[in-house]
Amino acid sequence: MRTANQRGPRARSRTTTRVNGPPSAPRSRRGHPHDDAPDTRGDFERIAELPDGAERDRLCREVTSAWLPMAERLARGYRGRGESAEDLAQVAALGLVKAVRGYDPGRGHAFESYAVPTIVGEVRRHFRDHLWGVHVPRRTQELRQRVRAAQRRLENDPDDRSDDEAALAESTGLTTDEVRQGLSALDSFRPLSLDAELSQPGDGHTLVDTLGGADPGFDRVLYRETVRPTLRRLPEREQQILYLRYFGEMTQSRIAERLGISQMQVSRLLTRIEARLRDEILSATEADRADEADEADEADEAGAADGADRADGAGRAGGARSG
Repeated sequence: MRTANQRGPRARSRTTTRVNGPPSAPRSRRGHPHDDAPDTRGDFERIAELPDGAERDRLCREVTSAWLPMAERLARGYRGRGESAEDLAQVAALGLVKAVRGYDPGRGHAFESYAVPTIVGEVRRHFRDHLWGVHVPRRTQELRQRVRAAQRRLENDPDDRSDDEAALAESTGLTTDEVRQGLSALDSFRPLSLDAELSQPGDGHTLVDTLGGADPGFDRVLYRETVRPTLRRLPEREQQILYLRYFGEMTQSRIAERLGISQMQVSRLLTRIEARLRDEILSATEADRADEADEADEADEAGAADGADRADGAGRAGGARSG
């Protein structure tokens, strides 16, 4: 049976261990959201008081350097999205500089509550403006983010339904069509190269093989429709000469024999007909361009008049409100 004296030294030893160990933080005190957050409140108050100059710039640089670890940590959260870690760190540092220069300590908010959205917004703006290889509407970008987040959640599902459109729609609250739209934008940061292989590696089939080339038949149709009205206005004899020469592929000598004229006459007729066709086609083209220019000028004048009317109406409305 133990006595009180036997229990006493052990109890005192436990008490001594607690006293000599590192003190624990009070439970009522919440930890800072950033472990490496420096105390720069005094520096920000000083920056707010200083006018633009060397001293203010020096303090801004010091504060920026003190908060740089937080910016780098935020940048690391966007790794693996098609941008290098170095470039992400630079973009986050730029956002930090903007936050330091735009922060107002007089509002009573902690600097990090202003800096974090500023830095994250700068990084997202960098992705939106510089990394999309194909222009994607903002709504599609938002759908992409929601679908991507749902895929990550579903990857932890035992059934692994991360590629199931119905499961993604249920997880995101989107429709199936919206899920498809978000899925189609997942790889839009980097467009597929034309040299990318389409089937088994090494078989030589690439994306460029699926692209069509220029069809000369379209040009022939365009040329024929361009000269058709002019050809119809030619005399029947001249039409026959052109037909035999270019569609019948007959020589000038054979055309002369068929029409009972000399080869020299056929040559002069062809030269005259071709010059006439060329002049009439060029004149028609210039007339079309002039008409298009006139229509554009009329549209500009109408737009200017409409803008003036709106401005005049707004001015009258403003005058009525002032009165």
